[in-house]
Amino acid sequence: MASATSGYGLCKPVTSFLLILLLCVQSGGSQKKKENMLAEKVEQMMEWSSRRSVIRMNGDKFRRFVKAPPRNYSVIVMFTALQPQRQCSVCRQANEEYQVLANSWRYSSAFSNKLFFTVVDYDEGADVFQQLNMNSAPTFMHFPPKGKPKRADTFDLQRIGFASEQLAKWIADRTDVQIRVFRPPNYSGTIALALLVSLVGGLLYLRRNNLEFIYNKTGWAMAALCVVFAMTSGQMWNHIRGPPYAHKNPQNGQVSYIHGSSQAQFVAESHIILLLNAAITMGMVLLNEAATSKGDVGKRRILCLVGLGLVVFFFSFLLSIFRSKYHGYPYSFLIK
Repeated sequence: MASATSGYGLCKPVTSFLLILLLCVQSGGSQKKKENMLAEKVEQMMEWSSRRSVIRMNGDKFRRFVKAPPRNYSVIVMFTALQPQRQCSVCRQANEEYQVLANSWRYSSAFSNKLFFTVVDYDEGADVFQQLNMNSAPTFMHFPPKGKPKRADTFDLQRIGFASEQLAKWIADRTDVQIRVFRPPNYSGTIALALLVSLVGGLLYLRRNNLEFIYNKTGWAMAALCVVFAMTSGQMWNHIRGPPYAHKNPQNGQVSYIHGSSQAQFVAESHIILLLNAAITMGMVLLNEAATSKGDVGKRRILCLVGLGLVVFFFSFLLSIFRSKYHGYPYSFLIK
């Protein structure tokens, strides 16, 4: 009886040891499997990157290489709709900037397997759009190596625009990866300036015996007004931020030319503001002409009425746009 009890007591620690050993072996095997899977994913992503700076993904690739663990690399995904039938001009413009940024990273000395650029087109991955409850394009998202994307991992396209430099700053903030943007040489500005100088020079040469037009006040005033209209309508902001021309809702196809926030604008919106300012200025000029000219009274009355109509109507329109962007602004005039 004593020997049986002793044997049972000896078997118990041996059994425990074997169980622990088995668990360790299984854990080690599982860890090894994860390491092999991660190595295969990184190798595949690097191979795709060697072919194209931006990796095209469908639903299956997105779920395997972007969403599913294990993963030790960050992924920038542009969700877009580039097919011609989608008629998304903003998507094409954003894609050009995205390609510039991806190429800058791919061919830089700092390039590594810690960051990859990918794209999911709606026509190739509609299930991904549905999975993420995404109803607009283009959209840029960062998927970190661990955990789920946070709110800041979605790029604020409407407020910041999609210029490569702005995307690079956002990526640096989310991943600590610094990307220096290299743009291909663009000589269009130099050529345009050379043509302008040649045109002005040729005009001055042809009129070299009569340069009185240089002192024409009306001509200089018109040139000054054009510059003022361009600057006050937000053309410089467009040049710096690179906003889309307009926004098309992919669900109902409705196009918005006025941005609903005071922190951003569309290119079309700046064109509308330019025309409104020009119309108001024209009205003021007509009012001044009616008040200062010494011509026929009937003609002056017509100028006064037309000028007043231009100022009142287009200023009301301008004020209504201001109210639509600055929510809660209490004042309006004619047009709400």
